[in-house]
Amino acid sequence: MGATHVFETPPEGTADDWSMPQNWEQYTATDHARWRDFARKQTKALEGLACDTFLEGVRALELDQLGVPQFDVWNARLRDLTGWEVVAVPGVIPNEPFFKMLAERRFPVANFLRQGPSFEYSDEPDMFHDVYGHMPMFIDPTFGEFMTAYGRAGIRAEKQGMSDWLGRLYLHTVEFGLIGEGGNLRAYGAGLMSSHAETLHALTSDAPKRLQFDLPRLMRTQWPFDTFQPTYFVIESFAALLEEMETTSLKDIYAEVRDLPLIPIGASAPCDQPYAIAAG
Repeated sequence: MGATHVFETPPEGTADDWSMPQNWEQYTATDHARWRDFARKQTKALEGLACDTFLEGVRALELDQLGVPQFDVWNARLRDLTGWEVVAVPGVIPNEPFFKMLAERRFPVANFLRQGPSFEYSDEPDMFHDVYGHMPMFIDPTFGEFMTAYGRAGIRAEKQGMSDWLGRLYLHTVEFGLIGEGGNLRAYGAGLMSSHAETLHALTSDAPKRLQFDLPRLMRTQWPFDTFQPTYFVIESFAALLEEMETTSLKDIYAEVRDLPLIPIGASAPCDQPYAIAAG
């Protein structure tokens, strides 16, 4: 992975809380056109693959109509529709400020845009991934509540030394999660929404495992960052995902998994429950 926007201390121009000016004027007419064209192409390609919430959110937030959103203007619409706002940050930031922002209903967005001849690929999360991939899901209040609860849980996990375990929950849901919807399997994770090729892989290929959501199993599941995922977890609903956060004792789950070996990338485990769409 050629990531260059990964930080341990705030770089120049970044505040102590890791926020920074978006400097929207830095984006060129070409940047805006590439964003708009790819967002329209991606939205059309995701019909029948993405969950209804995502597609509704793209249109409600006009992400297939705008170029690069101007955060200090676009945030007013985002707050009205979701109760959240986006905050420009330099890239991947440490756990503590990341969790704190989520708990405050502020979603950190990398303040750089993918470059190169194709807009379809970025080897690290950029602004398009963070805005187009993530923010449409917040149109669902239940999903937004889950993210707030996740942020609060993250603050506690930092103190308990369990952030890596909780981080795998984020990876296997918020980034690469699948959901059963109306008798069909659909994608909602941002890593899938910003990659049509992996969405097809996740939903239609015979190669990956698709497992029922199982929190201890999920927290032990290692993942690749430079290729398609070999294992996906399927939730029943966002309400069920939120309930998992609100009613499960994460402290007990940590105690259960912390001394167990991690499950290697793509490996099976005795507890695995393959996901099957319910008949009728």
